[in-house]
Amino acid sequence: MKVAVIAETDAGEPRVAAVPETVKKMIGLGAEVAVEPSAGVKSGVLDADYTAAGATISADALNGADVVLQVRRPQGAELTRVKKGAIVIAIMDPYGNDAALRAMAEAGITSFAMELLPRITRAQVMDVLSSQANLAGYRAVIDAAASSAARCR
Repeated sequence: MKVAVIAETDAGEPRVAAVPETVKKMIGLGAEVAVEPSAGVKSGVLDADYTAAGATISADALNGADVVLQVRRPQGAELTRVKKGAIVIAIMDPYGNDAALRAMAEAGITSFAMELLPRITRAQVMDVLSSQANLAGYRAVIDAAASSAARCR
């Protein structure tokens, strides 16, 4: 099974769908993982980190991928690159975006909307809403500490 980690096309999206730790786990389960070049740069993850975890860096990561991991659903030209029968796991933003979801269905793509996972304790590690709120809190503390340190110099 081939898993593709795709670089986000939205300029304002700094997240990446998988980090080297999760890539290593997927490879340990027998998956082949291909990551688009610079997919994690905005998140502070370098291509070399993915390579060290066992992934392949490829501009053609989507080619033949059975599972596609993205932060946000594929749109437009991205959608045409996903093979029929592939599974896309992303934030789908389904409400009010019927045409985009219909296009995915018509392309023969199975999608899993991460924001629709049940918000229960057992699934909290997969809940994008809770995880992003936690990350925002951690990031605020790091930014505050860095700002404070800069003022003390």
